[in-house]
Amino acid sequence: MATVLFNVTNATNDPTKATLPLIGAVGALENGDEPRIALLGEGAYLASSDVAGSIQGIGFPPLKQFLEEIVRHGVPVYV
Repeated sequence: MATVLFNVTNATNDPTKATLPLIGAVGALENGDEPRIALLGEGAYLASSDVAGSIQGIGFPPLKQFLEEIVRHGVPVYV
């Protein structure tokens, strides 16, 4: 089991790039690893549920779906 830090540096400025690290974090959970998430720069706006709820990357489910999984598992999120 590994601890992995995922950096999120985008939000509404690039919804697809904002979603990718969260997909990776959920994948790490499924692999039995311990993900951590750092919201940096634009990514800090994802700390707002209104902003996070409005984001959907191209070809991906809504970002909120991944955040719910992350919160459900108690993954630490650093802002």
